[in-house]
Amino acid sequence: MSLTVWYDAACPLCRREIAMMRRLDRRGRIAFVAIDEGSSCPIDREALLARFHAREDGRMLSGAAAFAAMWRAIPLLRPLGLAARNRVALGVLEAAYLRFLKVRPRLQRLAGGRG
Repeated sequence: MSLTVWYDAACPLCRREIAMMRRLDRRGRIAFVAIDEGSSCPIDREALLARFHAREDGRMLSGAAAFAAMWRAIPLLRPLGLAARNRVALGVLEAAYLRFLKVRPRLQRLAGGRG
């Protein structure tokens, strides 16, 4: 399995989440790419910053599907990632992710980042 994850390097929440995922990714299966001013992006930079993105085996994913792909690559979280292959479960996760996106700017400000 080949997995690349892009994350917002300016977002303190994102940096914390990715730091935790790096610690859990003991087998080094995930390539984490920080999106900053100088980084190249596989899609439009603003679109990449607006939602969480991953490329799993050549297929671009975003939102809950991208998180699920990342979880599948980490043995401890793999059961969650596999459960998210169910359309209903993925739909619930995507709805929760969309709600999170609405409060993300406020949470970023509280965490000392841009928002």
